[in-house]
Amino acid sequence: MNKITRAFISVLQHSNKSYGSATLLGRQLSYKSDLSLDKIYPNARLQLYTPPPPPPGSGDKFNGYIPMDKLEISYSRSSGPGGQHVNTSNTKVDVRFKLSEAHWIPEKTREKLLKALANKLNKEGYYFIKSDLTRSQQMNLADALEKLRSLIRAQELDEPTAPSEETVEKLRRRQEKAARERLQLKRSRSQTKRDRQA
Repeated sequence: MNKITRAFISVLQHSNKSYGSATLLGRQLSYKSDLSLDKIYPNARLQLYTPPPPPPGSGDKFNGYIPMDKLEISYSRSSGPGGQHVNTSNTKVDVRFKLSEAHWIPEKTREKLLKALANKLNKEGYYFIKSDLTRSQQMNLADALEKLRSLIRAQELDEPTAPSEETVEKLRRRQEKAARERLQLKRSRSQTKRDRQA
């Protein structure tokens, strides 16, 4: 046994203090890393806290909260590059939910979604979202949920208003000018070719 090991054993045997507070050769003996959270953030509470979901019916807008128990999530093998890891891990995420029963989406938005996604729903009324963007299951799940949020928020945007008369006139003039320039260019090229023949 070397000197440090013998000193370590003697300190542990003869010390009345706990293991976490014993010292050896001027160093604190501890099972915690120097990078543990209580050393990095000494005054923090260090408690994981998940805020409660927002109350239902808190407005006509989607608040971004998606209840995970209302979704059916399945994982499968992902395609594409990734070496041997691709063949051994289920990283592809398939999220599906019944759109007509998704009461966490506001009623107006749900009706718009049913109209917009009528061709993308299966016979039972389920909508599928797939993600195999990364090689991480959690990142792919987050990506699929973000796709769902952006899809819902896109339906909540107001209907585009008709352009003003000034805008219509500007667009008409721009199109006429582009047509004039195109025809002028055709005429000049045609003239160049005629000059070569003569």
